[in-house]
Amino acid sequence: MTGLLGVEDKNGDGKIQYYNEKSEAMTALAAERGWAGNELVTFNRDILVLANPEIAGLPGWVIALIAAGGIAAALSTAAGLLLAISSAISHDLIKSTINPGISEKGELLAARISMAVAIVVATYLGLNPPGFAAQVVALAFGLAAASLFPTLMMGIFSKRMNSAGATAGMLVGLISTTLYLFLYLGWFFVPGTNMLSADQYLFGIPPTHFGPIGALLNFGAAYLVSSMTAEPPQEIQDLVESVRVPRGAGAATGH
Repeated sequence: MTGLLGVEDKNGDGKIQYYNEKSEAMTALAAERGWAGNELVTFNRDILVLANPEIAGLPGWVIALIAAGGIAAALSTAAGLLLAISSAISHDLIKSTINPGISEKGELLAARISMAVAIVVATYLGLNPPGFAAQVVALAFGLAAASLFPTLMMGIFSKRMNSAGATAGMLVGLISTTLYLFLYLGWFFVPGTNMLSADQYLFGIPPTHFGPIGALLNFGAAYLVSSMTAEPPQEIQDLVESVRVPRGAGAATGH
């Protein structure tokens, strides 16, 4: 029903044989008993998570309560993410960068459109989950590490960091990590569109672990660009300096 578990009675004996086909001993035993191969043709590890309550023998009402809690957590997380996506696009991107003169009505419309697009994309991925669904969290944190983390760190610890450096670093980290994902997992994660296979990993690094490499590229690009461009305004440098001072320390020292 979920598509996470599939069987096929290859030898027509009315039973399902599941064994390690790579084991020579098991292969010999299977040939001796007339087995036609491993008949558990589809086994996704996510099925173990879904089946745990049944495996544990919990009552039906407990399983329903667990399911309700999971759905509530998913809905609340989805709502928060949709709000973050819509505000980031409508205010941080359009209002602050692309069109500062946009009206509040236009900004609200942009937020609604971006939220609708996000819902459509999420619905498509929900109905057609990628083959690496179990690794989505790792991929998300990898992208965040490659794009946001270095900018936040340098914004706090380097008064020389400016908008040009931050923008360049984020673009380099995000683009390099995204390209690495697409090359091995498929363009826009469409199955069969990958250009490289697992035995061609760069230095043996799988896509789910490329985030730290993207972060290093981000740091390098941000440092180079910020050092080659104008310093941030003095008020920004003062703001960065004030962030480093613990609350109340200024009053205690007389500043």
